[in-house]
Amino acid sequence: MATYKAPLRDMRFVLNELHGGEALPQLPGLEEMTPDVVGSVLEEAARVCEEVLFPLNRSGDEAGCSFENGIVRTPAGFPEAYRTFREGGWTSIACDPAYGGQGLPHAVASLIDEMISSANLSFGLYPGLSYGAYVALHAFGSAALKDKYLPKLVEGVWSGTMCLTEPHCGTDLRLLRTKAAPQSDGSYRISGTKIFISAGEHDLTENILHLVLARLPHTPPTIDGISLFLVPKFLVRDDGSPGARNGVACGSIEHKMGIKASATCVINFDNAAGWLVGEPNKGMRAMFAMMNTERLAVGIQGLGLAEASYQGAVAYARERLQGRASSGARYPDRPADPIIVHPDVRRMLLTQRAYIEGCRALGGWVAQALDEQQHHPEPDRRAAAGDLVALLTPTVKALFTDLGFEATNLGMQVLGGHGYIREQGMEQYVRDCRIAQIYEGTNGVQALDLVGRKLPAHGGRLLQRFFLPIGDFLAKTAGDPELAPFTGPLAKALTHLSQATDRIINAGTVDPEEPGAAASDYLRLFGLTALAYMWARAAEVALRKLRDGADDEQFYKAKLGTARFFTERLLPETGGLLAAIMAGGRSMMEFDEAAL
Repeated sequence: MATYKAPLRDMRFVLNELHGGEALPQLPGLEEMTPDVVGSVLEEAARVCEEVLFPLNRSGDEAGCSFENGIVRTPAGFPEAYRTFREGGWTSIACDPAYGGQGLPHAVASLIDEMISSANLSFGLYPGLSYGAYVALHAFGSAALKDKYLPKLVEGVWSGTMCLTEPHCGTDLRLLRTKAAPQSDGSYRISGTKIFISAGEHDLTENILHLVLARLPHTPPTIDGISLFLVPKFLVRDDGSPGARNGVACGSIEHKMGIKASATCVINFDNAAGWLVGEPNKGMRAMFAMMNTERLAVGIQGLGLAEASYQGAVAYARERLQGRASSGARYPDRPADPIIVHPDVRRMLLTQRAYIEGCRALGGWVAQALDEQQHHPEPDRRAAAGDLVALLTPTVKALFTDLGFEATNLGMQVLGGHGYIREQGMEQYVRDCRIAQIYEGTNGVQALDLVGRKLPAHGGRLLQRFFLPIGDFLAKTAGDPELAPFTGPLAKALTHLSQATDRIINAGTVDPEEPGAAASDYLRLFGLTALAYMWARAAEVALRKLRDGADDEQFYKAKLGTARFFTERLLPETGGLLAAIMAGGRSMMEFDEAAL
């Protein structure tokens, strides 16, 4: 059976020991975020995820959402769990206190997001989309809109969505057809159809706020002619309560491979009242604020599902008796040894573990940068942190979900035939994780964003935010022989990344297809290098703790062992990725299209 226990020890390691979480209270606005306070928050979040959300994961998957007469109902137990979740303040953890939020740092909120994703991803999508809507409205909404809608959104009494995709229009938003007609009272009438709308209709909240991309009259057929509008399911009275039903209706819900307890809806807007968010024809700027928030969150979903799969796989591998160890019976008193003694099972488990802990560390680095971008008193530090977040956002989204899918497949493989059976719960993680590589911009689109936008941005300034700290770390640790097994391969991977970067930039000036041909391999090479940096830093901390005689010796020895496995068995992939990038795109682009 599937099992989940929040990995609080490793979370504390990432937050406090690797990324210096004890410095959080030094940032303006985070003065109360001491390690003790943060630790208590994480422990309570773990309790809610383990005891309230996780027990509904399998039943929610089996029942799914129902749709009848325009009404969507979530699975049994979800409304009650959401009420518990909302009343506990979990919808408001990272929101502005001015609107009822708790103002917790991103470094803490991302760890809570991981727990929710591990325990019940379908459930987590409802408050997750609401937070994305909060980000866009908080950043770009007028004071009147924010005062009217944000308090209920933060409280969780109302929820939010993001409405971009149309039946004919996904990534290429130039093709968008939804229309917005100006009204004399300053509102707009929105008409059109949106598809694949997560949490577009449900029974968890009394109102749903849709953030909708639409075109004003006489705008150019480009993304520069798109505006963003807030369109509530129910119009809001002057006293703040929901009033008449707006022209918004759910046409159907999708029948999906996974995340079945999350309602993915077709939403029809029929002359619905809406209000402009931000400036006319500047909707993509506001929507990208929401999308980038969601892209980071989707990356964390991949990590969370990998963690849950790993825990189930380890528990099974300790109990399942099959065969004997190649070196001789390890447990002669039993009829067979547990499969955890076999090298290939250990390969799978350690691959899961190395990817999970590495991604958790990398996610913590990005979350720390988000906090600095928002709270640091020095403008230069805020700008530098913002550059790093912008650079790493596509990598976090794509790498974490690619590795998450690989890890959930490995977890299912550990169980063999039992992993393929629904009752064990492992195949659900595979199905749930698959969507994370697709939504919020497919991983191929993330790779194109990295090579096409982020690499050349500001004359390569963003890329230096990544290369410089790694170079400084390698210079600082150059004389440490204990760390050499980790820093040497890191330096080699960084060289591979530098060579690939030069290749893409130079080849792109001659053939515009070359960056796109190399993009996915480059993103993975970039991501593995980033993980190598995290693992080298983690090894440095673990070695220091062991030299100092830390009480938790087993934890730090395991951290070193996992770092060694990643460095020796997984990081060498960078050499193959470099070779593929250097080969160029001729083999794919010159292939006869008719023969495909």
